Amino acid sequence: MKEDAPGAVLKRERVRDFILDLVESRRPGDAIPSERSLCARLEVSRPTLRAAVDELVAAGLLVREHGRGMFVAPEKITQELVSGQQSMTAPRASGTWSSRLLEFTTFAAGARVGRKLRMSPAADIVYVARLRLVDGAPMAIEHLHIRADLVPALSAQELEAGDLYEHLREQHGVHVQEAVQAIEPTVVTRAEAELLDVPELSPALLFERLTSDTTGRPVEYVHSVYRGDRYRIVSRLTLDPSATAPPAGQGHHPGIPPGDFAHRETIASSTHGDIQSPQ
Repeated sequence: MKEDAPGAVLKRERVRDFILDLVESRRPGDAIPSERSLCARLEVSRPTLRAAVDELVAAGLLVREHGRGMFVAPEKITQELVSGQQSMTAPRASGTWSSRLLEFTTFAAGARVGRKLRMSPAADIVYVARLRLVDGAPMAIEHLHIRADLVPALSAQELEAGDLYEHLREQHGVHVQEAVQAIEPTVVTRAEAELLDVPELSPALLFERLTSDTTGRPVEYVHSVYRGDRYRIVSRLTLDPSATAPPAGQGHHPGIPPGDFAHRETIASSTHGDIQSPQ
């Protein structure tokens, strides 16, 4: 994505969310409207819409059939690696993490994000897109959706410096306690490839996370794309329930900014990420 295209990330994000809402409200095999009708409804160009559709096709959520149109893809097979009754410590990934802000604005949550955050579609959220870097090298693109009523004074400086969850706790009184996170393989789009400095359609990992505070209220919905050539997932399976988890080190949890989670004795997780040397 060219840096002289203001709002491009946000526009694609809103188109993506609209189509995802269509997908999630239908059953596998159901048709979705044509590109032409979606362009007219969303008032976006064909290339903008096609970029969002390409991303969802690559992610396995949509299927294109030549001469017939677009359809909701078959459901993915999901395997839970560890019982919910077990918890394990997720060792942190190494390196010095920093952020570069790509988008920072406030708008109505919309149907899909509103459902995830259990709030009215008309209520405001803070939308943030940022590039995450490790030792100065691009590693991930994060799209954050945070309830605006919880962070009325959130600043760009907080999103670029320090760790976000610590800022939420200390500056806004938001104490996160639990996150439910899904991880699956994907490939990067052209725009993502330019930001991550990798070839288009390179393998990547898609993280989707819903974070709740100490009262169980959802406060943040995030989806992130991590470079597949620099990230891997390793499962630690504990068969003996009496076994103790290894101590957590310093660093960054995959898909989860450091913060309140770092102040707990253990992190409930079935996987951990670790940074590999560039290939």
